[in-house]
Amino acid sequence: MIENHQDVYLELKNVWKSFGNLKVLKGVNLKVGKGQVVVIIGPSGSGKSTLLRCVCLLEKIQEGSIEVEKIPIAYGDQDSIGKPDKEALNRMRQEIGMVFQSFNLFPHLTVLENITLAPKRVKKIEEKIALDLANSLLDRVGLSDKSEEYPSRLSGGQQQRAAIARALAMKPKIMLFDEVTSALDPELVGEVLRVMRQLAKEGMTMLVVTHEMGFAKEVADRAIFMDDGQIVEEDLPETLFSKPKETRTRSFLHQLLEREQNLNE
Repeated sequence: MIENHQDVYLELKNVWKSFGNLKVLKGVNLKVGKGQVVVIIGPSGSGKSTLLRCVCLLEKIQEGSIEVEKIPIAYGDQDSIGKPDKEALNRMRQEIGMVFQSFNLFPHLTVLENITLAPKRVKKIEEKIALDLANSLLDRVGLSDKSEEYPSRLSGGQQQRAAIARALAMKPKIMLFDEVTSALDPELVGEVLRVMRQLAKEGMTMLVVTHEMGFAKEVADRAIFMDDGQIVEEDLPETLFSKPKETRTRSFLHQLLEREQNLNE
């Protein structure tokens, strides 16, 4: 899957995450190469979103480590080996962009203000440079005419594209997408997936939680099936979706196919 270890950008090593007595991630091991698109599928409660939140440091892990370019950015309570200094850690955090299912745009700020906020405050970028960057990104996601609008005046698809532009404004090296189309009306899904396809073509490293099988087959380098806090199976998308080895994977994909057929009837 990743032929050269030097090409590994993100690596999870035996990652465990619990909420109280509930174990949500159970010894997850995962490598994502530079420029790879890795898609994660699985039932609700399988740990997919928690995995992404641990990678972007919104959740603290209890055991194991998460490394970016071989430098640990997260580690279990008992493991402080290789701990980076604060400056290095903050820099690496800025290299991870995340787009959520619920958009999470600031409602009191315009689209342009949403996008320029973090570059100005976190990276201390000058106003004019931040505005030029934001306008360039809005053009890239097809929202150049919506810069002065507030989120409430945008469709769901437009809000999600604005959220992608906001994440890209920090110039991340990896983008995490957490079910970014699941809250959208079916006719709005395509416009968001088009932006994601373009990012993949441009070589952006991406870790994507989704049930969009067509997108995964077209864009992903690897597909992963998670269940009960563990990676059950991973393979090439066309292989995993058409000839899964594990019974649990086959059962999930069968249910997913049935649901899609019912929606299309």
